[in-house]
Amino acid sequence: MLVLASASPRRHALLRWLGVEFAVDVADVDESARPGEEAAALVTRLARDKAQAVAARRPTAWILAADTLVELDGELLGKPADAGEAAVMLGRLAGREHRVFTGFVLLAPGGSVRGEGTVVTRVRFRGLDDAALDAYVASGEPDGKAGGYAIQGAGAALIAGIDGSFTNVIGLPLDEVEHALREAGLLAG
Repeated sequence: MLVLASASPRRHALLRWLGVEFAVDVADVDESARPGEEAAALVTRLARDKAQAVAARRPTAWILAADTLVELDGELLGKPADAGEAAVMLGRLAGREHRVFTGFVLLAPGGSVRGEGTVVTRVRFRGLDDAALDAYVASGEPDGKAGGYAIQGAGAALIAGIDGSFTNVIGLPLDEVEHALREAGLLAG
């Protein structure tokens, strides 16, 4: 059995797109960055921490975990705490390029790593005026989203272009995850 160590409805939907059956068991880990920890290292560590926390409760299951962050000019942008923080984040992203990092790990029963990776996607925001920012923040869509936007929702209107994996920006790089699941024998074909 595959267990997804994530409460994210977006990750649930993405994993369903692959046609794999899974259960959900949410890991509760400290997501704080360590001093000097860069985005790629942080998302990789957090994915491992989440997977190991769930594997401790479910030692006979396959565990898939992931973590996603936005990086702008070396600063990590997680999920905004409130509408005000979302507005500030989005204002900083407007008219600029940032990077979205997702780290994922697949643990076999017993806890050995059977697949892992870190995927980076470059995202360019279009210029945004205050009215567009205010309307998007008021929609509530920034809540719970790294960087304060959802590329798969109304946030698509904020985007001028991307370079890399679209599903990575949503929260799970499907090409790489599918490969790991297939290599582990968890997907047919």
